[in-house]
Amino acid sequence: MSGRFYFSPRWFAGLGLEPREDTTRLTDWLVHIHANEREAFRTALEAHLAGHTSSFEGEYRLRHRDGSWRSMLVRGLAVRDSAGRATRIAGSQTDITDRRRAEDQLLHDAFHDQVTGLPNRALFLDRLAGSIARSRRHSGFLFAVLFLDLDRFKVINDSLGHAAGDRLLTTVASRLTACLRHGDTVARLGGDEFAVLLDDLGHLDEAVAMAEQIHRELGRPFRIEGTEIFPSASIGIATSKTGYQQPEEVLRDADTAMYRAKSLGKARHQVFDTEMHARAVNLLLLEGDLRRALEERSFEVHYQPIVRLADRSVLGFEALLRWSHPARGMIPQGEYLPLAEETGLITPIGWWVLAEACRQIAVWGDQFPQPVPLWVSVNLSARQLVQPELITEVESALAEHGLAAARLRLEITEGAVLEQSERALAAVDRLSSLGVRIDLDDFGTGYSSLSYLHRLPIDRVKIDRSFIASINEQSDSLEIVRAIIGLSRSLGMEVVAEGIEREAQATTLRALGCELAQGFFFSPPLVAREAERYLRAARR
Repeated sequence: MSGRFYFSPRWFAGLGLEPREDTTRLTDWLVHIHANEREAFRTALEAHLAGHTSSFEGEYRLRHRDGSWRSMLVRGLAVRDSAGRATRIAGSQTDITDRRRAEDQLLHDAFHDQVTGLPNRALFLDRLAGSIARSRRHSGFLFAVLFLDLDRFKVINDSLGHAAGDRLLTTVASRLTACLRHGDTVARLGGDEFAVLLDDLGHLDEAVAMAEQIHRELGRPFRIEGTEIFPSASIGIATSKTGYQQPEEVLRDADTAMYRAKSLGKARHQVFDTEMHARAVNLLLLEGDLRRALEERSFEVHYQPIVRLADRSVLGFEALLRWSHPARGMIPQGEYLPLAEETGLITPIGWWVLAEACRQIAVWGDQFPQPVPLWVSVNLSARQLVQPELITEVESALAEHGLAAARLRLEITEGAVLEQSERALAAVDRLSSLGVRIDLDDFGTGYSSLSYLHRLPIDRVKIDRSFIASINEQSDSLEIVRAIIGLSRSLGMEVVAEGIEREAQATTLRALGCELAQGFFFSPPLVAREAERYLRAARR
């Protein structure tokens, strides 16, 4: 071979160059190839000319006249003599820049979140697998994972809209990224969940310091759609000292620690320990038992009397769910109700309680007739409020047992309404239009109590027990209760005081103008047969 090259007009045009007759050497080609790829190009070409490869093919970056880099697919095939020596080589150079960009974009999209641009779960787990591998090879290599869940993001998303929610997520992503060191990774796992991988730590305490820094960053106000927002995050931390084998295990334990942090209050962080794992396993077992209890209808409804303070007569009952576990006995509501909410089981359980309470109060209405028929109050969860079958379930329960709508009272919390926003407000309006009475439960403990008094068709306000407990000892509690009663009565609403435990509390409440009350002073929640005995005794 002479070593001379012929470059076609198409070759020159592909690089934005004018054809030149003096461009005839390999170096005229190499000068356009990216410096990091020139040696690989030369080696591959020489290998083919020497007969070591059947063809010459490769992808290389070449500098265009406009200064950009173009991806070129270069192919060639040597013509050989009878002895196998290359006598000449012919080939082509094709610009595949657009195809490469499209492929790179597809690859990027496959491993990055579309809203924030952060790595997604798949890429995060891949990088976490690398950290685990390094920690297994080198005992001194330390890493930690922080699992973040934004507190009350759904409220913000529903109240301001999904576009505002996306902007908040993007801003959160920027603040998280600003907190990190070079080499760390922050990813959006989905929804309002983020994860941070802290690599090559000097000490595991640095993970806690990072969590505290993130709390401070997220504590600064965000301005979205002209509204100042103060989000926070619950953070769970899992560290390499546990000796993980799989990245999913690390994420699972960090998630577990996050839920523990959230259960203790908002804007907190917790480091995973083995007790949390045992607690998580117990919750998993409890979930299985909860599902079986629903299938087998092994729940009970207990009924707590609600009395008129003026004469202590029973006007109605609050229906309360109770679960008697076959092995553990009566399980506190605080253990299984949050689990039922999280798994969605609260909805079918809630429909069962509604139907059972309607059935029972209809029976008692026939057994114990009185001028104003007995009514029953049933708690409605935030999840139930936005179920499409809500109205159908209520109408069915009333019709099946021949119960007048006015004898059913549905208790909602202001938190439940705020969590579901406009959808919940619309649902409450529809319930009220059926003739069902609406009670606002735990009044005074939620987000913006006063604003909901005029936005919702509320018939009755229930004063939270936390105010009643100290009504005779603390003047602040007394004045709060006095204000709630005065405001409610001025709006034409009845008032029920919860958690009455002493005669003095009942006396004070009556003097303040509170009409109704419930609590252990009058009676604890009772199974149906005990409630019947209570009704008979009250009528004597």
